[in-house]
Amino acid sequence: MTIFKYRLRSSAARAQRGFTLVEAVMVMVITGILAAMVAVFITSPVKGYMDTARRAEITDAADASLRRLAREVRLALPNSLRVDTTSNATYNYIEFIHTNAGGRYRDASDGSTSGNVLDFTDNTKLSFDVLGPMPSNPALVNGDLIVVFNLGPGYAPADAYLAGNRAQVNSVAGNTITLASNPFAAASPPLPSPNRRFHVVPSTVEAVTYECPKLVPGNMTRYWNYGFNASAPTAAPGGNSAIAMSNVTCEVGYSQNVSFRNALLYIKLAVTDGTSGGEKIEVFQQIHVDNSP
Repeated sequence: MTIFKYRLRSSAARAQRGFTLVEAVMVMVITGILAAMVAVFITSPVKGYMDTARRAEITDAADASLRRLAREVRLALPNSLRVDTTSNATYNYIEFIHTNAGGRYRDASDGSTSGNVLDFTDNTKLSFDVLGPMPSNPALVNGDLIVVFNLGPGYAPADAYLAGNRAQVNSVAGNTITLASNPFAAASPPLPSPNRRFHVVPSTVEAVTYECPKLVPGNMTRYWNYGFNASAPTAAPGGNSAIAMSNVTCEVGYSQNVSFRNALLYIKLAVTDGTSGGEKIEVFQQIHVDNSP
């Protein structure tokens, strides 16, 4: 009986003894070796995934900026696009007059026997009727500008930057627009639109300029609501501004065909990721410009 109790106590003591320091060290060494082996195989795929995701985010942001610029250029007032890539050593400049609507005006030569025509001979006649639906979404409001037959810089008075074919809306009633003045009749010679078309320039935007660095990565900035200047900008024009893209340089080119009714604006953005040792991606966009007034 005594021998049996001693054996029980001896077995219990061995069961509660645990592991030795040598065994613990061996387990730690083996675990470290396994962890290092796993890290070797996992680190590269994880790093590659993170790099790919970061490049995708940068590309998406650059593409979104170019898409917005392309949309605005396509909606710009015909013959208002001006590009300067030489006057400033640091920045390229792209300027245009923003439009948000348009329509057709009643004209004396279209057979109308009543209603208000847009008069190109009497500058005291300020009201005219819109044929068809009125501009909407956004609606035409007081203070907006009406432009007719814009031929662009070098073709005064048909240059909206010089106000020869740009009139301010004084009031809107039904389908009748009343102007604050009639510069179309004061122009010499008068230049009505062959298609009886007019464009609407919102007073809260007017001209728009994009400023983009040439060589050193910086901010591509959008400026608007600074009025109208006779010549293309060679420095920041003022007004309201917002950063369109950061850590970017751009290459810009603009060419017109022989009739000047179609043109091509191309922009190449090089975006640098400041958090990854200067990694750079490039995005290229060609924008077709319709200059038919």
